[in-house]
Amino acid sequence: MTTPTAQIGPAPVVRMTGIQKHFGAVHANRSAEIEVAAGEIHALVGENGAGKSTLMKILSGMLPADGGRVEVGGRDVTGWSTTQAIVAGVGMVHQHFMLVPTLTVAENVVLGREPVNVGTFDRDRAIREVETLSKQSGLIVPAERLVADLSVGEAQRVEILKTLYRGARILLLDEPTAVLSPPEVTELWGVLRRVRDQGTTIILITHKLDEVMAVTERITVMRQGATVAQLATRETTPEGIARAMVGREVDLAIRDGQRVTREPGRTGTANGLIVSNLTVRGARVERAVNDVSFTVAPGEILGIAGVEGNGQTELLEAIAGLRRATSGRIQLGALDITAATVRERADAGLSHIPEDRHQRGLILDYSVADNLILGQQHRFTQRGVLDRHAIATNAAEQATRFDIRPANTTAKVRDLSGGNQQKVVIARELSRHFIVLLAAQPTRGVDVGAIEFIHDALRRARDAGKAILLVSAELREILTLSDRIAVMYGGRIVTVMPRSDASEAVLGPFMTGARKGSQADAA
Repeated sequence: MTTPTAQIGPAPVVRMTGIQKHFGAVHANRSAEIEVAAGEIHALVGENGAGKSTLMKILSGMLPADGGRVEVGGRDVTGWSTTQAIVAGVGMVHQHFMLVPTLTVAENVVLGREPVNVGTFDRDRAIREVETLSKQSGLIVPAERLVADLSVGEAQRVEILKTLYRGARILLLDEPTAVLSPPEVTELWGVLRRVRDQGTTIILITHKLDEVMAVTERITVMRQGATVAQLATRETTPEGIARAMVGREVDLAIRDGQRVTREPGRTGTANGLIVSNLTVRGARVERAVNDVSFTVAPGEILGIAGVEGNGQTELLEAIAGLRRATSGRIQLGALDITAATVRERADAGLSHIPEDRHQRGLILDYSVADNLILGQQHRFTQRGVLDRHAIATNAAEQATRFDIRPANTTAKVRDLSGGNQQKVVIARELSRHFIVLLAAQPTRGVDVGAIEFIHDALRRARDAGKAILLVSAELREILTLSDRIAVMYGGRIVTVMPRSDASEAVLGPFMTGARKGSQADAA
């Protein structure tokens, strides 16, 4: 392990040493270690599958270690349970929210620790306690609102409130900004600093190095299950962190997309995507997508920016055939696919990286090899029977090409890390013979090395003449990859501009509805 650049004293609030953890043949933690000072925000970073979440699950009592020692507050707690961890003030906020949508904020926060009066739930007291905690922590959210009616950012606050309500003084956050908009991220950092200043220690698992630099004091870097570096944030750079994570130099620069020979979005759309006056119903609104029109030309990436929940999901699902449009037209080149099935769209040349890989992109109990042919099984048959040799050959090729780890393609895909599950989806969709690619949140939950690889793969597809519609909550990703950028707000495209005219400052007001434009340039 690299010698730490900053010592934190003889008695850190968290010390884990020599941690070992196996899952069958997979060695998830290899003598991993971490030391965290009281009252600091500490980043835990590493590639997908580096062992970060496993290490934190051991700290929170969710998993037992196979070896090593866990100390909290100077006390040996190796092998403790989640209940013991919670009692001791260790709480973990997971990336996927664990809230009951039909209950109120207050009911969710106190669930399992409900205040009672004469043997019955004291709702008024619960509301008062949650409102008091909300004000003290800066996690402002209406205590009596239903969770189902909250924004993603508000739901994130409720998750943190739940943990603080249970007395957490050591807060473990797993990718807390994965589904937040830029303004919500800024608000969250303010909250975490306030909570830290009140004495809470925070360990932040994240792939986003700008977040690490913005909000943390120190950093622990893991690679292949082991701790390889402990760094003081003020003494390092994003490039230095990435190099420690991946073991090589990583290109972190935002690069304008290379210009293609044709003018994007203006000519050569015969084999591209044409969307005309599309309207799509949402789960709670009549028009989640409201009369949207645009084109994506061959050899172009059109990025759609916007705060999540403004119709992007419904738009891509309608184009992919997963949701029915109430009006409008979708063309793949000259072919009208508005009423086509998902299979017919795929056969016509439409490929789709879905927003939710678990719900739409993978069958978790299938093998990696079988997931790599989903939707195109008919191409891997002989006389109506699956050709297992061809499937295994394809899997081996894709695992190598897309660096899927572990390389055992007979393993269930649920046993892979989230980032490697995403690589399976990316590998399958980019390996199809496609004309148009719908890419929804293609790098969500993916490490910096994989992000670099996926971005390069999307650029190569663009440069090979593919039309790519990109939706991402990461504005930096939109700016990095797009030739043109559209902004969605309230179900409409409110502006479209060339990448050369776009920046975070220019796009931000359109994303929040503070500035209105025209979608005339989209067509």
